[in-house]
Amino acid sequence: MSTKAGTSRVPDYTIIPLQGRVLFRKDEAKAETKGGIVLPDSSKQERITGRIVEISPDIEHDDNLPLNIYDKVLVDPRGAIPVDFDADNMLFIIPVKDVLAVFRKTNAPTSGEV
Repeated sequence: MSTKAGTSRVPDYTIIPLQGRVLFRKDEAKAETKGGIVLPDSSKQERITGRIVEISPDIEHDDNLPLNIYDKVLVDPRGAIPVDFDADNMLFIIPVKDVLAVFRKTNAPTSGEV
C-alpha cells in the first residue's frame, strides 16, 4: 500500500501523517479464542493493536523513536482519528505519544543462555 516513505495510497488520495503522527491500521477483532470458543459481539473488547502503515517525515529518522513501517504496535486508542474512505478501511492517524509499545521478534536463546 505504500508508494514511498512517508506516504500511503487510498484510491485518489495520498495520506502523509504530519507533526509526530503515524498512520495505523487496526487489527481486526477476533471472533474466536485460541481454544475455538466463538465470542458473541457483546463480549469483544476494543482491539488496540495493529500495524504502522506510514510515519510522519519529522519522526521517520528520529533515533529516539524506534518505529518502522509495518511494525506491530500497541496503542492508546483515545487519540486515534479514523480515516474514513470506506467501511472496510481500518486506518487511523494517531500521535506518536499514543504508541505504547512495539512488538518485535527476538532471537531465540541458544543452549547455555538464560
